[in-house]
Amino acid sequence: MLLYNGDFILEKELSLPLSNRAFQYNDGFFETVVVVNGKLRFWGDHVARLHDAAKSMKLQLPSSFSEAAFEDKLLQLAEQNGAGKYGRLKLKIWRSGAGLYTPETSTVEWLATVAPTVPTSGKSISIGICQSIKTISSPLSHFKGPNAAIYVMAGVEKQQTNYNDMLLLNAQGMVAELISSNIFWLMDGKLFTPALDTGCVNGIVRRNIVRWCHSNSIKLQEAYFTPQRLLQAEAVFAANVTGIKSINSINGEAVSINERFIEQLRLDLDMRV
Repeated sequence: MLLYNGDFILEKELSLPLSNRAFQYNDGFFETVVVVNGKLRFWGDHVARLHDAAKSMKLQLPSSFSEAAFEDKLLQLAEQNGAGKYGRLKLKIWRSGAGLYTPETSTVEWLATVAPTVPTSGKSISIGICQSIKTISSPLSHFKGPNAAIYVMAGVEKQQTNYNDMLLLNAQGMVAELISSNIFWLMDGKLFTPALDTGCVNGIVRRNIVRWCHSNSIKLQEAYFTPQRLLQAEAVFAANVTGIKSINSINGEAVSINERFIEQLRLDLDMRV
């Protein structure tokens, strides 16, 4: 079952025209939301990023996106697909109409899909340093969709290695993010994460970790670090809406793991909705 422009339809009933601008020009964006025990986790932050993305892309979202009834419909979709207990929901939004590079309208169409899944393992991961692609900072780089090809190419490179993920750098060689996660590191009692102008996505869990630091009087700094400096950290970890994972090595060089800190962060964020 799908939710297409507000209507529940079967997957086999979905029909999109060849002129679809998501297909022709990647003229849209998406949000990935985790469903947990009948709730959309961090939904308020997702709505805020939906509006940020729409503003950047000069798109006009339906007013219903900010209403409780919209959230209820998404949860109904999750239940109908057996994902009410734990699932991954993807909300895809694209510009309506046809046209070439110059669009005909700022209105949108949208599609929500959801499937049951299981929580990700808390097992630590090893990462390599991506060589084939760099992040690009722009007004479109802080949300998901417009720069998808960057992460696809990093994923292709990952397939050729034994690493669990790839660390993406910007053009200046500064740490930016992983393929689908933000990255953080603990050093000298302070938590660091790449500045947004490295081209990283302004992740939902990134936003919540920033709030967590403020509420717990933990110093946090958005920074510009080379990968080599991360080897000196007390802990390095990846974070996205599916969970937080310690990183145990970068390009084969071991890094410290502070599982006590990571587990406390996980527990505290699990209390947030």
